[in-house]
Amino acid sequence: MFYALIGEDAPGTLDTRMAVRAAHLDRLNALKDEGRLLLAGPCPAIDSPDPGPAGFSGSLIVAEFASLADAEAWMAADPYVTEGVFARTTVKPFKKVLP
Repeated sequence: MFYALIGEDAPGTLDTRMAVRAAHLDRLNALKDEGRLLLAGPCPAIDSPDPGPAGFSGSLIVAEFASLADAEAWMAADPYVTEGVFARTTVKPFKKVLP
């Protein structure tokens, strides 16, 4: 089943986000290589594809996991969580309807 993994950035963590981004992307690429990643990306803090120093307000990942517990465990181990980029995370089932 698919799960939506939502992370909300803590204030002032843009430098940390950028420092651990490669490790975060490695994990996403592993999901992609396994055919389990539906989509992933950050939410700019301002209405711009390149928010510059304004940074990001969070991220959204939609990926396939065997269970909610597995999705929660994957999220808990992500560098954006372990290094304090995300102040809050939410993981919930997601049903793809379109396209």
